[in-house]
Amino acid sequence: MTAAVCRERVVIVGAGIAGLSAAVSLASAGHDVHVVERAAAPGGKMRQVEVGGTRIDAGPTVFTMKWAFDRLLDRAGTTLEDEVGLTRAGTLARHGWGDGSRLDLFADPDASAAAIEDFAGAQEAGGYRRFCKDSAAVYATLKDTYIAAERPDPVTLARRVGMGNLSQMLALKPFSTLWSALGDYFRDPRLRQLFARYATYCGSSPFQAPATLMLVAHVEQDGVWLIDSGMHALARALADVAKRHGARIDYGRVVTRIEVDGSGVAAVHLADKERIPADAVIFNGDYSALASGLVAGVRLRQAPVKPAERSLSAITWAVKAKLHGFPLARHTVLFSDAYKREFDEIFRKGRVPDDPTVYLCAQGRDDTGARVADTESDPRDAFLCLINAPALGDRAPHTSSEIATCLDATLTRMARCGLSLDSATMESVATTPADFERMFPGTGGALYGRASHGWMASFQRPGARTRIPGLYLAGGSVHPGPGVPMASLSGQLAAASLVADRGSTRRFHPAAISGGTSTD
Repeated sequence: MTAAVCRERVVIVGAGIAGLSAAVSLASAGHDVHVVERAAAPGGKMRQVEVGGTRIDAGPTVFTMKWAFDRLLDRAGTTLEDEVGLTRAGTLARHGWGDGSRLDLFADPDASAAAIEDFAGAQEAGGYRRFCKDSAAVYATLKDTYIAAERPDPVTLARRVGMGNLSQMLALKPFSTLWSALGDYFRDPRLRQLFARYATYCGSSPFQAPATLMLVAHVEQDGVWLIDSGMHALARALADVAKRHGARIDYGRVVTRIEVDGSGVAAVHLADKERIPADAVIFNGDYSALASGLVAGVRLRQAPVKPAERSLSAITWAVKAKLHGFPLARHTVLFSDAYKREFDEIFRKGRVPDDPTVYLCAQGRDDTGARVADTESDPRDAFLCLINAPALGDRAPHTSSEIATCLDATLTRMARCGLSLDSATMESVATTPADFERMFPGTGGALYGRASHGWMASFQRPGARTRIPGLYLAGGSVHPGPGVPMASLSGQLAAASLVADRGSTRRFHPAAISGGTSTD
């Protein structure tokens, strides 16, 4: 069939990275794409906050897995380099502890190994080399079988890897926690703490998440990229590409209902009473918003994520202030003195830690810590400050005094690691779990969907297809998971599923709406 014959009316709910990726995929293939977004700008969690005249990234700050966007934009006849300014980081992150020790990790594993040897000795450097080898193997096993493929169940994943390849499956360490597995590589508790932080990339505790997440180490070594003008520029670029291919993107539009008839999806209804006819809908919001009925008209089989199963939320501050002491790099982590207690307080006690680990993204600095040229005239740094928090924004919102207490604890941790902030020069905007719940309904403020606790958690995320013909899911709460590239891949998978299904009369038979073909 030609594109003209197959042209579909697709409404995409949400202009997060997943929704934008789906829009680029479908619009560049000739489909009629209409994106509706409740916020005033694209990006979803990839947002910016203005502080003291400077727009500061207040969402995702680390860009990896560039190949996912290369694949997307190649189909749209462009490249990432043509759309945004990119620099590959040589220094991945700078880390500090309360005892005054510091360690940089580099894109070059040999440089990291040398730094670790100086930091903790030759035996730990050898453990790091083994860790790199094993993390690369885990990534190689899962890249095409899980990350970039339709959601599998355990048996399907085993079949994709190779039913006879038991050693490769066991090498994924699905039944070990990340924290326990790191003990096979590192004796120094600071190094276990550093690499355990990879569990937080998907909003989880390293003491409960599977060791499979060690693959993040290889993902970072494969390339961490800095985007000129900040991460939000990526969202704007994807929106521009989609629009160049004919997609319509409306901001400030709230979806209240997805209309379903005897054949499947029929239309999307907005709060302003507009009805948008649709042959298919891609929902780029948190799955729990649909599953809990926040959008009328659909009923899905899978229940919303329970509060106890939610991933991490956060309290963030977009800040401008003068800093002294500890030399910030673009990405800096200042570790708590009591790492296990930090996650126990969040996941078991439902409260913000008294001594939180602090992540800082200084977007006015390059990966080595040098000031970017256009910021040198301002003595203040512009940066995002983040601490982990429980995702209870719909149940126990923090008061202003509680937020002030959290900020005091954060500044105390920074000071213990040697970084001081001149409060007289400080301007900041805080975002709490309750704020994230308001922006992303149904989440409780969880930033990563379901926590990856236990070996089955990753298989419990819904896939792109639902039991309702024509309704698809995309975003960090669905397969393959959270994070900027994973969200993009989810949008690409949703678009591919939609196109494949439109060629199948079986999938769109009216009987399918009864649930006989459910994959959610």
